[in-house]
Amino acid sequence: MMTAKLDPFAAAPQLMKSWYAASTAIEASLEPSLIELVKIRASQINQCANCINMHTVDARAKGESEQRIYLLSAWREAPCYTDRERAALAWTEALTRLSEGHGHEAAHAALYQAFSQEEQVKLTLMINIINGWNRIAIGFGLWYDTPAKAAA
Repeated sequence: MMTAKLDPFAAAPQLMKSWYAASTAIEASLEPSLIELVKIRASQINQCANCINMHTVDARAKGESEQRIYLLSAWREAPCYTDRERAALAWTEALTRLSEGHGHEAAHAALYQAFSQEEQVKLTLMINIINGWNRIAIGFGLWYDTPAKAAA
């Protein structure tokens, strides 16, 4: 179920179909567990309830643990993330908080160590996609009920 101020899929169906196709292709370019962590973390920073709700359900469905989902907002202090995940999360935060202007160089250095050049581009595109989805969801008041929500 969706409630919204405006349904972008109805208002601009061809563009939203293209946006969704790009999102799906980019999402499939890296490992699912990493992608879900990136989506959740960017959505936390942007305070997008819809996307946090949606992607925590997706992460659980893909085998992510409750512990790692709950600790994501404090990932720097939590020992349960790999170096690759830490690099991705730092890059996610640097690009999502771009206007704050700090942390970019350290995040890029970690990214360079953990990801190939092609993977750096894929991850950067994924961060852009989730930030775009956050803005669409927040801007138009989107809310999609998830199976976990309905069961509760």
